[in-house]
Amino acid sequence: MKARSKKTRSVVLLGLLTALLILMSMTPLGYLNIGPLAITLNIIPVAIAGAALGPLGGAIVGGVFGITSFLQAMGIGGSSALGLICFEISPLLTFIHRVLSRVLAGFLTGVIFRFVSKFTKLGVASTVAGLSAALLNTLFFTSSLIILFGNTDYMQGLIGGRNILIFAAGFVGINAVFEMAVSTFATGVIATALHRAKLIHIPKNNVKKGE
Repeated sequence: MKARSKKTRSVVLLGLLTALLILMSMTPLGYLNIGPLAITLNIIPVAIAGAALGPLGGAIVGGVFGITSFLQAMGIGGSSALGLICFEISPLLTFIHRVLSRVLAGFLTGVIFRFVSKFTKLGVASTVAGLSAALLNTLFFTSSLIILFGNTDYMQGLIGGRNILIFAAGFVGINAVFEMAVSTFATGVIATALHRAKLIHIPKNNVKKGE
């Protein structure tokens, strides 16, 4: 019965996080659009899923984030200037760029949380998960954009002959810093609250005393 109850709570939490992410994606709650880029807050439910539900939960919610991003590249549920251009170039590459990168970010966030929680307090592990999710999302999104679309006329125009690393740093800029700060804080607070509400269950030997 205890295992069944734990599974039920996990399914409910997964559903809530998925619903929250879809709501954020379809409203101004999830994105702050600035030119061709968007500061996204949608990575927060992904980070929480990674912490609360592990690598699989992080991957699932990350996949939902990716799918909503891909739909917006088609003008469905919002729009992304960069996504619309990438979709015109190649729908398949756009899917890989926007979906698979988010699945991987969510999965690795869960892995990182599980590892870090063995050595530190849950609050610290949760903030690390929030930071990791935003950092990995930016890293995979930007690197896959350069790898998949770097040779296109559009990307060559954006790069403008600059060093690729300098371009990448300038491309994400303040967006990445803001996302990481918000995700780190929000995930730490929310994941700790979920743990106290017994919605996150970690083996006792994985949580240091004094959390």
